[in-house]
Amino acid sequence: MQGHGSGRRRAAFRFRAAGFVLLVAHLSYVCWLTLRPLSAPWVTAVTLEPLATIRADLALGPWEAARSIGGGLLLLAPLGVLLPLAGGRVTVYPLASFARTVFTGAMISLAIALVHSELTGQIMNVDTVLLNTAGVALAHLAVVPAVRSRLRRRADRKRAAARTAGEGRPEDWDEGAQAMTPSLSRVGVAP
Repeated sequence: MQGHGSGRRRAAFRFRAAGFVLLVAHLSYVCWLTLRPLSAPWVTAVTLEPLATIRADLALGPWEAARSIGGGLLLLAPLGVLLPLAGGRVTVYPLASFARTVFTGAMISLAIALVHSELTGQIMNVDTVLLNTAGVALAHLAVVPAVRSRLRRRADRKRAAARTAGEGRPEDWDEGAQAMTPSLSRVGVAP
């Protein structure tokens, strides 16, 4: 008879694999979208002053500002969900997950901005990096804590049902049970 742990491990692997595939697909799309050469009759000056481009967009009117700022927020926003999904951890400290995801999103945004400025001959804009990072943070905060809490509640319900039915291994019944660590019994201690 097969234990419940192997089914969970297979499901976790499937979620991680799906997250990784979606992450690669999204990053490929973003790279194609941002790194393709565009012909522009004019080139703006380098904007390394934070929020300068956002203020300029706001001065153009609400529709242009919403399009420009919304596009910057939405470009890498799916990474806020896909990075933790590819990581596959349900029981993790929320602040650590948030910090890891936002930092990774910021580094990916910075790398894309630097490659974009080198390959296409266009300028680097620090506001693009800020907006992309804010989009990753907002998406993470909007989706990941709720999904993780739902998954934890579902796992707790299954664990409680297994405990009352007497199914599975007793170590699966414990609240904080972790998978057992494999050990090699025939390995001697080195001098």
